[in-house]
Amino acid sequence: MTSSLKIVKYPHPALRQKAQPVTAITAEVRQVAARMLELMYEHEGLGLAAPQVALPWQLIVLNFSADPEDKENEFVAINPVILESKGSVVGREGCLSFPGLYQNVRRAKTVKVQAYNLQGEPYEMLCHDLPARVWQHEIDHLHGILFIDRMGSLGRERSARELEQFVAEFEEEKRKGLLPADLAPRL
Repeated sequence: MTSSLKIVKYPHPALRQKAQPVTAITAEVRQVAARMLELMYEHEGLGLAAPQVALPWQLIVLNFSADPEDKENEFVAINPVILESKGSVVGREGCLSFPGLYQNVRRAKTVKVQAYNLQGEPYEMLCHDLPARVWQHEIDHLHGILFIDRMGSLGRERSARELEQFVAEFEEEKRKGLLPADLAPRL
């Protein structure tokens, strides 16, 4: 199953589903996390959430340096939550499910997060700036919230053409039988 995982693009409906908590850390969960890390690095991302590979699990992988050799900045987070957030900062964001689209998004400057690792051990992390932004972006994915939902009206206006193109590509993939016909996008 894990070898067939791929990153789904907007407006795939899996991106809008709320993920369910992971209740057991099985071999499958470990294999999925490993494959998600591979995909994240392959696409030069900083994070990837399970809904982005069409799995409704509260599982994310992150590496704030995007460097597969930098294991110190690599994290697997199961059932992550933001415990605290402080400050506010606007920064440029992109998403692996929206290749090539970047816009400014307002996020908390600092977050304190809690999650479980692959050994089932809880951990907390206090992050600022880019790592805080990555955590917020990926945790949003677990709730069906996309970075386009966090853009201001100007960002949405500037992104309209790209979003229409993503929808057209999605419909074309369905028409060609590359996606099941019953996958209806939610805009």
